[in-house]
Amino acid sequence: MRETKNQPPRMGVNSTRVEHLMVCNNGINSNAKIQTEIPIPMEIHKVRLPPERTTLQKLRHRLSEIFFPDDPLHRFKNQTCLMKLLLALQYLFPIFQWAPHYDLSLLRSDFISGLTIASLAIPQGISYAKLANLPPIIGLYSSFVPPLIYSLLGSSRHIGVGPVSIASLVMGSMLSDTVSYTQDPILYLKLAFTATFFAGLFQSSLGLLRLGFVIDFLSKATLVGFMAGAAIIVSLQQLKGLLGIVHFTNKMQIIPVLISVFKQRNEWSWQTVLLGFSFLAFMLTTRHISLRKPKLFWISAAAPLTSVILSTILVFIMRNKAHQIAIIGELPKGLNPPSSNMLYFNGPFLALAIKTGLVTGILSLTEGIAVGRTFAALKNYQVDGNKEMMAIGLMNIAGSCSSCYVTTGSFSRSAVNFNAGAQTAVSNIIMASAVLVTLLFLMPLFYYTPNVVLAAIIITAVVGLIDYQAAYKLWKVDKLDFLACMCSFIGVLFISVPLGLGIAVAISVFKILLHVSRPNTLVLGNIPGTPIFHNLNQYREALRIPSFIILAVESPIYFANSTYLQERILRWVREEEERVKANNESTLKCIILDMTAVTAIDTSGIDTLCELRKMLDKRSLQLVLANPVGNVMEKLHQSNILDSFGLRGLYLTVGEAVADISSSWKAQP
Repeated sequence: MRETKNQPPRMGVNSTRVEHLMVCNNGINSNAKIQTEIPIPMEIHKVRLPPERTTLQKLRHRLSEIFFPDDPLHRFKNQTCLMKLLLALQYLFPIFQWAPHYDLSLLRSDFISGLTIASLAIPQGISYAKLANLPPIIGLYSSFVPPLIYSLLGSSRHIGVGPVSIASLVMGSMLSDTVSYTQDPILYLKLAFTATFFAGLFQSSLGLLRLGFVIDFLSKATLVGFMAGAAIIVSLQQLKGLLGIVHFTNKMQIIPVLISVFKQRNEWSWQTVLLGFSFLAFMLTTRHISLRKPKLFWISAAAPLTSVILSTILVFIMRNKAHQIAIIGELPKGLNPPSSNMLYFNGPFLALAIKTGLVTGILSLTEGIAVGRTFAALKNYQVDGNKEMMAIGLMNIAGSCSSCYVTTGSFSRSAVNFNAGAQTAVSNIIMASAVLVTLLFLMPLFYYTPNVVLAAIIITAVVGLIDYQAAYKLWKVDKLDFLACMCSFIGVLFISVPLGLGIAVAISVFKILLHVSRPNTLVLGNIPGTPIFHNLNQYREALRIPSFIILAVESPIYFANSTYLQERILRWVREEEERVKANNESTLKCIILDMTAVTAIDTSGIDTLCELRKMLDKRSLQLVLANPVGNVMEKLHQSNILDSFGLRGLYLTVGEAVADISSSWKAQP
């Protein structure tokens, strides 16, 4: 490998002594005259080029880093064909990893946790289906087939699969804006199944193509705001059931909902209000107890089913007197009927189904992967994000063909599953079995279940999505993140849920562009007694070096920020010259650009460095580059720009640059 031409090694330089007059700049003391000694290595090292690689090798390495950062094929190395086949089965079907070691003790834990989450999943499934403006039975269907599919394909041991509130709300709001679920229920149901199919297709495609980083464009800050806004909208929508209102707005914005609530005061039913708020208070109380004492998690887990049973018995007893309390009515018995013939692939509403599927797919995927990783971290195991995408996507595709709508890993169900002691995905199989028994034998028992209790169950479930502590932390740590959170929150509340999601994504992308196009630049100083250089503002003991200004760029240099960096560096130089002149210090002679944090550079960035060097050279100022990383050094060498920097234009460290250039000035007559 040919090394870049640089100055020959100079031996015997142990340290350099410099005079430094500290001045008042960004809060630094102004009148302290400090003499510092900078330890310098005996040898000035050459900056070397990285090992030579062909273009194909570079492309292969880059694609591998983008799409296979976890190196999923490493386990296949040096294995026999039979072992590779077994490993492939375990990779595609994680059930083969733990099934050979499964025993009765694991089954006991999974059986208890499966029954526990079933007690939560059955009432939640019915409630969330109504939230999506679907028949309640669809919610139970969606708690049967998808968990079975996930138990075969999913890599999380603790996820509780089923419908979730936010995806249900978004599906209901997007579809009902165009198609009425009361006037044309068959078409609405077809679009719901079709949206679920496209959600699954999108999710599994992301996993298959290893494009999971796409969902990372929804930052945590925007999700906090989005979830909180959606939770408030969901809760306000449930006032229809809690108050017994018959004629209620279909709009999802906070103002129309509140107007509809107070405009229909004559429809309020005191019986419904009393029943609904009583059970709401009961479930919120049990939730509070479980939060305060996690060992009592089963209290809040059993509260929804307990509420359904008690309210159903109460309404049945008072059925001749409580005519104003709306009930679910008859639910069909039996397994999920096939729905592949109901998928809507041709017609004027196909675009609506695709759009709804993409939006609900992104939301459910984000929640499902976040849930899986959260509980995996608590138990010290890894969840493969791309495999999770494929598992969630395939279970939604299968669900769309078996009368299910969008499902994913639920925060509430997974938390109960985790606390109940689930050990494997068998807990989902147990839950699905309990739902199966319900579908086959227990459906008539839900006839007198009041809608008001379902509304109370939904409110209790979504209250946990309002994370005010996370919002406060955002305010304390990062004001820009807090602004993104509030914009997403307000967008959901006052515009619409889908547009609120769009605002969340737009803000996340804007934040990325802002960081990319306006990177940080810092002035560095020397920590006394060391060869270390750090930010002058962060380390007040750091000292300026006379006749030098040392700048650091904390980002790649390329077309999006090259012009800004050129202007900002020239401004730093101008301000340093003004400071030097005002304090009668040594004249500025050299600008050292620390490129340690410059991870990449393109042709625009190279042209910027070349132009900057020419502009500074005309002002009798020397530009020096320090510690360019491998691929940056390679591009600088290939562009021949290093030849124009001369003998003392490139160094391995800032300390070596300061020592060598200072020594050369002293050697001059």
